[in-house]
Amino acid sequence: MSRNAESTAFRSALEVIRAVEPRVADAIGAELTDQRESLKLIASENYASPATLLAMGNWFSDKYAEGTVGRRFYAGCQNVDTVEALAAEHARELFGAAHAYVQPHSGIDANLVAFWAVLADRVESPALKKAQVRQVNDLTEADWFALRRELGNQRMLGMSLDAGGHLTHGFRPNISGKMFDQRSYGTDPATGLIDYDRVAEAAREFKPLILVGGYSAYPRKVNFRILREIADSVGATFMVDMAHFAGLVAGKVFTGDFDPVPHAHIVTTTTHKSLRGPRGGMVLCQPELADQVDRGCPMVLGGPLPHVMAAKAVALAEARRPDFADYAQRIVDNAQALAEGLLSRGATLVTGGTDNHLVLIDVSGYGLTGRQAEQALLDSGIVTNRNSVPQDPNGAWYTSGIRIGTPALTTRGLGTAEMDQTAELIHTVLTQTTAGANADGTPSKAKYNLDAGLADKIARQATDLLATYPLYPGIDLS
Repeated sequence: MSRNAESTAFRSALEVIRAVEPRVADAIGAELTDQRESLKLIASENYASPATLLAMGNWFSDKYAEGTVGRRFYAGCQNVDTVEALAAEHARELFGAAHAYVQPHSGIDANLVAFWAVLADRVESPALKKAQVRQVNDLTEADWFALRRELGNQRMLGMSLDAGGHLTHGFRPNISGKMFDQRSYGTDPATGLIDYDRVAEAAREFKPLILVGGYSAYPRKVNFRILREIADSVGATFMVDMAHFAGLVAGKVFTGDFDPVPHAHIVTTTTHKSLRGPRGGMVLCQPELADQVDRGCPMVLGGPLPHVMAAKAVALAEARRPDFADYAQRIVDNAQALAEGLLSRGATLVTGGTDNHLVLIDVSGYGLTGRQAEQALLDSGIVTNRNSVPQDPNGAWYTSGIRIGTPALTTRGLGTAEMDQTAELIHTVLTQTTAGANADGTPSKAKYNLDAGLADKIARQATDLLATYPLYPGIDLS
């Protein structure tokens, strides 16, 4: 698409919106401005292409399409079948997967589909076979009651939250924690790295139905071959949530033991983050789980979103292009340069560096909580998110860490030299920020002190750094 065509498309769209609700059109334009002017370092965010964005705003939004390709509960879904089949085809080819299910609306939906597919395969199907019936509606009340109890009495083992795991991996505030009896494996206190021997020990003791690999804040590679061996040793289904690093798998930065797809029974992911697509989810699996996964709707999901599946097809097609592999490698190169820049200035990093797209700063060395650091950086035009560190004394709300990532800035074209400059800006803000106090004089975990003039100066420097790398240069809304 030419730059003129991009500008015309988005200006026209905003004019249509503005005619109905101008405040929404203004907010959309303001968001583009904010994203253009801020150093976006949130590890889970990226910038989708104009083609991907436009694929979400179309008539597919008006369609109900419960079911799967060629087997819908609504008539008139032939065009939905086309885009869903394309998205699944691109996903299979991109990741070398036997089966792909592209309907999940988000990462949590993808995980729920995976969990229930495993439960259906490992618990429900044997119960139906034992009762000599084809479906749950054919069970007696007594057998249904027994099956419901058994479904709710299964175990999951996954990475702890403070070590870098995700809320959807069986933790109590999330529905997954209400579904499973969950235990966590952590990391070595000295190194911050996964201790596979301890994972194996925990698995032997706990005997989970599902062993979960994957993370949202672990800055190193994971050996999925070893985790699969651990799962097999205790009869567990091995599931990997690769939402954060799917782009590194797609771009062949993570291969062999570090590519989860050949090793896991089932893999979930989001389609945004490092994959650079629309917000949504996806499930990849081995053939034996395909039928159960395809029952995600109505098992877990409501009607799929055909307009988002269309955007997934576009983004996955983009990821199959040769230049995506170069992009994925530059994400890692930039993350390592950012880590080195921070380390050289005295920052403390969890695990001492990174192998992937993210860096986790322990800001307690600056005398700050994660919440204080996050807000001070935001005041200075640097967008991050606070995150727990291993054995975090401040808990999951205030935290002691800041998680930063490079997918978005890499999309804009910034390189390793700019990552060093970014490290300098971050370090300057954190060294010049001090913890505040509550009204009664006690130390606050939220309040902080940062000179407004310095914050404005850093924000201008951040904007200047980005000026050479314009965001969506082909889109002019003026």
